[in-house]
Amino acid sequence: MFDSRILLALVLSLTSLVSSHYTFPSLVLSGAATADWQYVRRTNNYNTQSPVTDVTSADFRCYTSQTSATAQTATIAAGSTLGINSDGNMYHPGVVNVYMAKAPSNVTSWDGSGTVWFKVYQISAVTNGGSSISFPAQNQVGVSFTVPRALPSGQYLVRMEQIALHTASTFQGAQFYLSCGQINVTGGGSGTPALLLLFPASTPAGSEPGIMLNIYYPVPATYTQPGPAVWSG
Repeated sequence: MFDSRILLALVLSLTSLVSSHYTFPSLVLSGAATADWQYVRRTNNYNTQSPVTDVTSADFRCYTSQTSATAQTATIAAGSTLGINSDGNMYHPGVVNVYMAKAPSNVTSWDGSGTVWFKVYQISAVTNGGSSISFPAQNQVGVSFTVPRALPSGQYLVRMEQIALHTASTFQGAQFYLSCGQINVTGGGSGTPALLLLFPASTPAGSEPGIMLNIYYPVPATYTQPGPAVWSG
């Protein structure tokens, strides 16, 4: 006879697995969270919450290969605070990068292709020479940052990326939780964002020191944040 305790253990295990995953479906504008998927393109994992693990996949850009989603476009002034929320919290230990890319015209019809992405915000790990490593982004509901005041006016994609590192000791073990929002920046400046990236990369990737590492043993003495430096204008 099947032991009901085994079934209960299986159900609890699956519940824990699902609850530890997350998406980033909403923006925070003027301090108020927007509706889910209103200004953020609905990602493939809107039901499963499964991460991206292959950084060479087309889904590494906005994770919309199945949904082909677009969204409404939120208006925000350069120099204002923009937030991006998860649908729970960032349960796993890891780091955060936020990128932006300027659309050639209407952001709704643009897929974000090309070497156009620049980093505007990050939350890295904290190390102290090998004694410990901690992750300030862990368990946060979301992030908020200042849209660079020097950023030129126009329509942009905003790409939220949390890299969960709890299983990152093997190739493609890191888990990327990501989404792309649509914004229209007004009152911008004349800055030129630097250190532009292509998503996904045109060359094989995934073994960078900040993506493939064991965070448990030996404890890393230092941590290298993936991606370029933040462009703040």
